Amino acid sequence: MIEINIPGFRDLRLAHLVLDYNGTLALDGRLLPGVAEALTFLAPQINIHIITADTFGLATAQLQGLPVTLNIVPVESQAQTKLAYITSLGGENVVAIGNGRNDQKMIEAAALGIALIQREGGSIETFTKADIALTSILDALDLLKNQKRLIATLRC
Repeated sequence: MIEINIPGFRDLRLAHLVLDYNGTLALDGRLLPGVAEALTFLAPQINIHIITADTFGLATAQLQGLPVTLNIVPVESQAQTKLAYITSLGGENVVAIGNGRNDQKMIEAAALGIALIQREGGSIETFTKADIALTSILDALDLLKNQKRLIATLRC
């Protein structure tokens, strides 16, 4: 569990990290450099879940051996499926990270929502639902490792 008090924002008790795969952790189905190491570092502190339609069919192989729970879901109704997943975990204990339009509901429902714009791009609708916007998944994961950065970004 990651616990962070952010003055003027909220006290966070994060038990789950839920991530989109393509466009967030991967480009064209392949993990971005440094992601495996960052997830491995965070795993002792937080349960890591990846939810994806696995557009390129590579998620299982790319994530093999990593301390994550992979959920491959149907292409249809992805936004609703991701929202239901966050809700089942207890949104108040979740940090969610994604980039696509289908990530906006999960980002809004999470205690902490982070939207990314990397090489695949990012949905403006998702950005408007997020607490934080970043240009790198490694920077997003570093916020959980270096919590004073997170506090500096969100405090009032």
